[in-house]
Amino acid sequence: MGDEAPVTSKPILSLFRIIEMNIGFLGLQFSFGLQQANMNPIYSFLGADEAHLPFLGLAGPITGLLIQPLVGAMSDRTLSRFGRRTPYFLVGAVFCSLGLLAMPYSPALWVAASLLWVLDAANNITMEPYRAYVSDRLDPGQRELGFLTQSAFTGIAQTLAYATPSILVCLGMNKDAVDAHHIPIITKVAFGIGAVMSISTILWSVIRVRELPLSAEEIADIEASKARAPLQEIWRAIVEMPVVMRDMALMSLFQWYGMACYWGYITYSLSRSVYGATDAASTGYRSAVLLNGQVGAFYNAIAFAAAFALVPFSRRLGAKTMHMVCLAASGLGMLFIPRIHDQWLLFVPMIGIGLGWASIMGNPYVMLANGIPPERTGVYMGIFNMFIVIPMLLIAATLPFYYHPLLGGDARNVISLAGLLMIAAALATSRIRVAKPAPALD
Repeated sequence: MGDEAPVTSKPILSLFRIIEMNIGFLGLQFSFGLQQANMNPIYSFLGADEAHLPFLGLAGPITGLLIQPLVGAMSDRTLSRFGRRTPYFLVGAVFCSLGLLAMPYSPALWVAASLLWVLDAANNITMEPYRAYVSDRLDPGQRELGFLTQSAFTGIAQTLAYATPSILVCLGMNKDAVDAHHIPIITKVAFGIGAVMSISTILWSVIRVRELPLSAEEIADIEASKARAPLQEIWRAIVEMPVVMRDMALMSLFQWYGMACYWGYITYSLSRSVYGATDAASTGYRSAVLLNGQVGAFYNAIAFAAAFALVPFSRRLGAKTMHMVCLAASGLGMLFIPRIHDQWLLFVPMIGIGLGWASIMGNPYVMLANGIPPERTGVYMGIFNMFIVIPMLLIAATLPFYYHPLLGGDARNVISLAGLLMIAAALATSRIRVAKPAPALD
């Protein structure tokens, strides 16, 4: 199979319409932002051990590994009055909202861990069909803008998710007000806001920018593909995986293992380096949770701005080159964080992390979308998610065993490791062979 996807002509959309079709990512990524900023603190409030946090976070990678390729393959062959991808958006959004509502009311660690499985399964049902929808809907020459717009919404959604607890404190809520299980009240309110955003933004996108009607040829191909079972289709797609996708595996391993290290341990690192606190029940730790929300909101705001700012640079230099630069900037930022004791100086390395996050959520999908056959977009987007979740499974299988003997049981060393991994990802990006996009039609 060749590396170039066939060129197809599709209606050229205005920037406003591209924004509307991606606004569902606002609710989807607000949910992810709440998880990144609050799940490990919730686990700690309920009595979890630091070294075991990767085990408790297995829901995301395992559900992603099992659900996204399967849902991607199923959405490629779905025929309904609502379209191929839309039914998955709607089902996922409903269950995501229910999971967000219930999560902060967890009375025990096992309940929170179980609800995370529901929440991550719902997010995964929505995620890859959504990415495939963007690739389906846009002319090849507009895909770069489409995926970078998704990256922008990732940035602004996660900015809001991280900042919401601090905003609530600024509005007069008490950061130290907790329930009987030590979960802050501001966390409960933030998750309630996320539940409303999850369903409302998805509905906006699917109503305002509907899927394109399928051609007779596309319908015939879908009917023919139904003779193969979804798992058979996934295996066939893996065997015939395009070269560009194979090349991206090592880059993905480093960047996602690094990001998982960062998200899992940044609050604990800040608690030690800024507040000198190690007890999850202490005021210092709760202050570190709020500080992580503030610096996390800042780097996601940088990601939001950078997602649009990167468009002309990516067009001129290529998505591959820009991704290398942004990954290196994020790695350097992470290396500096454990060595900073002034909370205001932390915002400087967050600029690099914001650039890296903007690129991670956009440029790899630009490289990928131009190198895969359009009739298999859903299944390949789902398989590509395996490149994300396998590193997260690896961190659960490895980090708990070397956290104490190799890293001294110190979260600051995990953040330093994350920085080195992001720089390694930048080096791995240099070996990717990228298919060139077709130009947009006038």
